[in-house]
Amino acid sequence: MAAVTRPDAVDGPTVTLPVVDRPAGAGLGGAARQGFANLVGVGVAAVAGFGLNIVITRGWSVHDAGMFFAATSAFMIAVAAARMGTDVGTVYFVSRHRALGQRERIRGTVLAGLLPVLAVGVLLALVGWLAAPALARLTMPEAGPDAVTALRILLAFVPLAALNDYALAACRGFGQMRPLLTVERLGRTLVQFVAVAVAAWLGLSATRALPLAWVVPYLLAGVIGLAWLSRLVRRAEREVARPVPTGEMVGPFWRFTGPRALSSLAAIVVQRLDIVLLSALRGPADAAVYTAATRFLALGQLSSVALSGSVQHRMAAAFARSDRAEARQLYQAATGWLVLLSWPAYLIFAAFAGPMLALFGSGYAEGRRVVLLLALTMLVATGCGMVDMVLNMAGRTAWTFYNAMAGTVLNVVANVALIPVYGILGAALAWTASILVTNLVPLAQLWWSMRLHPFGRGARIAMALAAAAFGLPLGLASLFGAPAPVLVLVTGAGAVAYVAGAWRWRSALHLVEFRALRRHRKRSGPTPPAQS
Repeated sequence: MAAVTRPDAVDGPTVTLPVVDRPAGAGLGGAARQGFANLVGVGVAAVAGFGLNIVITRGWSVHDAGMFFAATSAFMIAVAAARMGTDVGTVYFVSRHRALGQRERIRGTVLAGLLPVLAVGVLLALVGWLAAPALARLTMPEAGPDAVTALRILLAFVPLAALNDYALAACRGFGQMRPLLTVERLGRTLVQFVAVAVAAWLGLSATRALPLAWVVPYLLAGVIGLAWLSRLVRRAEREVARPVPTGEMVGPFWRFTGPRALSSLAAIVVQRLDIVLLSALRGPADAAVYTAATRFLALGQLSSVALSGSVQHRMAAAFARSDRAEARQLYQAATGWLVLLSWPAYLIFAAFAGPMLALFGSGYAEGRRVVLLLALTMLVATGCGMVDMVLNMAGRTAWTFYNAMAGTVLNVVANVALIPVYGILGAALAWTASILVTNLVPLAQLWWSMRLHPFGRGARIAMALAAAAFGLPLGLASLFGAPAPVLVLVTGAGAVAYVAGAWRWRSALHLVEFRALRRHRKRSGPTPPAQS
C-alpha cells in the first residue's frame, strides 16, 4: 500500500491518504485496451447514427426532416440542462474515491448527483410540455401545430435520457467501459436505427411515429444503465462498515460540478442551437441541409469520444495522486492516437464532401462548403487533444465554465448576425469561431498553469503523416478538379503510405501499447471484476 500526499482540489487542505484502488491496467496499456474497445463501439454507433440521418432525409421530405432535426436539437439541449455537468463530476469523484481508498464516499457521491438530475429532468419535461406551443412558434414557425406534438413527445423523455447519461458516466468512474459500449453505443443506437427505419418503411407520420421511434430507446437504456450502476455501487461497498451520508457529499460534489453544469450546457448549445436558429430564421429546409452536412463531424469525432472515455478516469486518478508525469504521458499519447485516427477522416471528408452529401438525397448539395470549413477547423481542434477533459480532471472546472461561456456567447452572437445573411455558411462560420476559442484558450491555460501540452513526439509524427499522406495529395487533386475516381485512387495510395508510416514510427506513436489487447492476460492475469 502506497501513500500519496496531494493537494485536494475540492476540499482545500493538503492531506495524506492511502492509495488502495488504482485501477488494474492503469496507464497507456489499459487506456489503449479500453480505447480500442470503445472505438469499436463508438464506430458502430457513429455509423448507425449517420445511417439514421440518411433514413430520415430519404424517408421524409426536407421540410419534415428539418422540423424533426430542430425538435431533437431542442431535446438534446434540455437533456444537457437536466444533466447539469454531473457526468463529469461523477467520473471525477468516483475515480478519486477509488484511487484514494475512500469507498465509503461512493454511494453518497452518486446520489448527490443522481437525485438533482432526476428532479431537474422532471421539471424540464413538465415545463417543456406546457411551453411547447410557444417554443414551436418561435423555432419552427413554418411547421405548424404538428411541431407541438413532436416537441411534447421528445421532451417527455428528458428525465430518462439525462439519468441514462449520468448512470453510464458513473460506471466509467468505476473503470467500467462495458455499460457505455453495450447500453449506449450498441444497444440504444441500433434499436433507434431499426425503429426509425421501420417507421420510414411503413410511411408513418414525421410528427408522431418518428419522434416515438427515435426517443423510446432512451427508456430501455435508462433502466438498464441505472441497474448496472446500482450493482457497481453495491459491489464497491462490500467491505464498507458505514457509508458516508449523501448530505456530506453534496457540498464537495456541487462545488466541483456547479461550474461544469453551465459549461456542459454551453457545449451542447454550441452544437445544437445553430440548427434551431436556422429553422427559426431560414426555415426547416436549411436546418435539414445543415444537419446533414454536420453529421460528417460525428463520424470524425468518434475517435475523440472513444479515447476520452478510456482516458478520463485514468486522468482523474493521476491528478488525485499528484502524478503529473502520468497525466502528461496520457495526454500526449492520447493526442497522438486522436490525430492518427481523426485527421485522415476529416481530410477525406473535405475532399469527398460533394459525393458524400449525395447520400442524403437531392437538395443537400449546398452543404458542401459547410463540410469543407468544419472539417478543416476540426484539424485544429483535434490537434489540441482532449484539452477540456484534462482541465476538468485537474479540477479546473471554473476555467472550463468561463471558456464555455465565452464560446457560447460568441456562437450565439455570430449565429444571429450571420445566419440571416449567409444561411448555413453563416452557422458554420459561427461554429468555427467557437470551436477555435474553446480549444485554443484552454490549451494556453493548461500550459500556463501546469506546463502540460499535447504536442509530444507521437502527436507531431501523426500530424506530419496525415498531412503528407492525405492532406497534400488530396488538396492538390481537389484544387485541379480531379474526378471522384482519381480522388479514390489518391486516397487509397495515401492510406497505404499512412499505414506504413504508422508502423515505422509505432513506438513513438505508442502503438506498441495495443499489444495489451492480446497479451494482457498473460502479463497481468485476469482482470478483477470491477474493471472492464
